[in-house]
Amino acid sequence: MYGTGRRKASVARVWLKPGEGKMVVNKRPLSEYFSRAAHQTLIAQPLKTAGMEGKFDLRANVVGGGMTGQAGAVRLGVARALLATEPSLRPTLRKAGLLTRDPRVKERRKYGQKGARARFQFSKR
Repeated sequence: MYGTGRRKASVARVWLKPGEGKMVVNKRPLSEYFSRAAHQTLIAQPLKTAGMEGKFDLRANVVGGGMTGQAGAVRLGVARALLATEPSLRPTLRKAGLLTRDPRVKERRKYGQKGARARFQFSKR
């Protein structure tokens, strides 16, 4: 089954198929692509919540953004792909907050200013 996940500037395309739990991201093993344990845990969270760990092989293509954004995108993609295989998991995944797309993105820099919110120093005289 297939699921698309987005987070910040990252987009992940995730495929799940019945297997023994192999996880591949961008043609590399999960532990090699996401070296931080926190990112690996984040990606496995939907499978763990659904009680399906070790039952599916995961293949993901992810582009854009940084590592944390990419891990979040893959996580949402996994949750959506799980939902496609087993629609009865919706309440479980929803309660765990795994089906909600995180809308927070970087705010654009405004013209005539230093950054998105930062201003140039004001001098009265």
